[in-house]
Amino acid sequence: MALLSCCLATTLATAGPLDAGDSTCPVVPRPLTYQTTGGEPFCLTAKTIIAADEALLPQAEWLSQALAAPTGWDLAVRTGSKGQICLRIDTVAVPKPEGYRLTVHKKGVRVEAHDAAGAFYALQTLLQSLPAAVHGERRCAPGLWQIPALEAEDAPEHPWRGFMLDAARYYYDKSFIMKCIDMMALYKLNKFQFHFIDDCGWRLESKKYPRLTEVGAWAGSNEKRIGGFYTQDDIREIVAYAAVRGVEVIPEIEFPAHILSAVVAYPWLSCTGMQHEVPEQHFISRDLLCPGNPQAMQFLHDILDETMELFPSKYINIGGDEAVYTRWEQCPKCRALMDREGFTQASQLQGWITNQVALWMQAKGRTVMGWEEIVMRGRVATPVVAVMWHEPKDTTEVVSEGHQAVIASCYYNYFDFPESGTPGEPQHAGWCPPISLEKAYATPLPDYAPTSAILGVQACMWSDQFIHGKALQEIAYLDENRSEQYVEYFLYPRLMAVAEVGWTASHLRSYDDFLRRLSAQYARLDAKSCNYRVPEPAVVRLEENGGQFTYTLSPTVEGAELRYTTDGSYPTIHSPRYTGPVTVARKSDFMAIQVVTPTHYSLPLLTPPDYSAYAAYGQMTAQWQPLTVQPMLSPWRFECTGKVSGNGHYTLTFIPQRGVNSLQLETLTVRKRDEIIATASPERQADGTTAYTFSVETFEAGTPFYIEVQACGQGGNDTSGLVFLRKD
Repeated sequence: MALLSCCLATTLATAGPLDAGDSTCPVVPRPLTYQTTGGEPFCLTAKTIIAADEALLPQAEWLSQALAAPTGWDLAVRTGSKGQICLRIDTVAVPKPEGYRLTVHKKGVRVEAHDAAGAFYALQTLLQSLPAAVHGERRCAPGLWQIPALEAEDAPEHPWRGFMLDAARYYYDKSFIMKCIDMMALYKLNKFQFHFIDDCGWRLESKKYPRLTEVGAWAGSNEKRIGGFYTQDDIREIVAYAAVRGVEVIPEIEFPAHILSAVVAYPWLSCTGMQHEVPEQHFISRDLLCPGNPQAMQFLHDILDETMELFPSKYINIGGDEAVYTRWEQCPKCRALMDREGFTQASQLQGWITNQVALWMQAKGRTVMGWEEIVMRGRVATPVVAVMWHEPKDTTEVVSEGHQAVIASCYYNYFDFPESGTPGEPQHAGWCPPISLEKAYATPLPDYAPTSAILGVQACMWSDQFIHGKALQEIAYLDENRSEQYVEYFLYPRLMAVAEVGWTASHLRSYDDFLRRLSAQYARLDAKSCNYRVPEPAVVRLEENGGQFTYTLSPTVEGAELRYTTDGSYPTIHSPRYTGPVTVARKSDFMAIQVVTPTHYSLPLLTPPDYSAYAAYGQMTAQWQPLTVQPMLSPWRFECTGKVSGNGHYTLTFIPQRGVNSLQLETLTVRKRDEIIATASPERQADGTTAYTFSVETFEAGTPFYIEVQACGQGGNDTSGLVFLRKD
């Protein structure tokens, strides 16, 4: 898969060639225009003055602070236009929101912007025109700070360029939230969806309901206690920090599902009133907020009022996804509400809640948004914004009912899925296929117009993996940050691809050109101490001659070196250095890695097994070898997360390949985590394979699935083969 994606990366593009003048552009996301003019550069010195309109003083101060560490200078900031770097608001010259004009010549830098966000984005383009060291904390030589003479005009294609971080299932320190906002700002993302409430944790301090964080913010006990929350002062600091950087912080108050943490604190919020504990493992609780209970609805009103006092955002996200209505169907209070409203299905109560809240928010000048279910579970009369997390094509239904949409598809924009299926990818979600950098760049997003109902795109980083075990969590008393390193590994560079999809019009986007500009961006991530997944080397050419194969490679990170092996073994930083084409007898003999530093390098470029002959059987799921075959019937369990991708009928096929013995197969069970959800008996097929058929009726996204089969060798263990799973 890695080999295929690298080959494609060098041959495919999503648009035609760019203007020749743009070949010098180093900026991500790509500006509308960016031309170096050939004049003398502007040289920053200790005497450089930053002048700004009064409305842009926060952005001017930000620039002075950003330059202080790498230059060693505290550049003066003043109001007005008398300075070598001048920031001005001009809505006539720059009519589009968040737009800017940037001019650099020998005597100075001039920024004209439509608004404060536009001025800030101009400064990001300015910094990306300087060496990568400008983003670091180390002081560098004065001669480094020369900005090439250039002219750029720019404005975003879409008003919504978002990123969602799940801080509910795993609590991230405030400093990491601010770092995420910094990284968003560098790449001109402007909407931060703060997912801080879910079954596994309530992270927002409430003055009126203090048990939400006293109880609901923590799981486990004593030395195994995990969790945390953000104080109201933390939130005010985060919101102010983001505002200077053009980022709107959007709170997500989840209901009616994903609210078990609140139910643990206040059991009367649910239909049953049962006492629970905050879970340490991910699952979707059946305990919903009880709409038939006036006290629960008052709680919701109070929490939303408190939230609006903290967040000035136009949008309030109410979640609304993945509700299972069993409790409502059994609840006398909910049944009475259904009778009063004339509802025949419990799911209609979700539309009722959404309507109630949307009207409350509208009266406060706010707009409700939530996951796509908020407009697919009962009719919602007040216009809302739906975050489409399944198929982007479903936006047509949302738009036809007068709502707006944001694309955040699990098939393109969920970055807790890995970039590849290459062995060695870290622990990851597996209920959807990998999302390569190229696929993220290919997010199907139509260009924007004032009449468009699709506002833009959003990347999502879920934290389920942190509650599937302790492997990824920090050990607090060692002051580690492995969890943050993990998150950044999965986000970058894919978040930069989404940033360009949201910012740049489709006719100006080219994947080849994006890769060219991206090659130099990794040094900026290094300077900002931001982790990232080092991409595999690119295959420039693969030639076959006389039964042998010759690989010609190219680095995809500026300044990186390549190391390789020709015996089928994994390369290391000590393997031979690649200096030119390499010839091997078999493709599987050749592997190569890209090395940025001795401790930061890529997964290997390799040729995966070819299973195309078995395409009719579905996806390769497991394999057996002699050493894994038992002499007597024993349970053999293997994971099928990702292959089980939804409710439906499945066929699991065992295909023998080699050996003189047969594999005896008996009863099979399908497990969702540890719960048995299906059983099946073997059926011998005419082609010599053995098949099982079963149905899944209680699929949950983000939940691990396993298959367990009773198996043993007949007369010995000299047998091997493959297991495939197909959704029928």
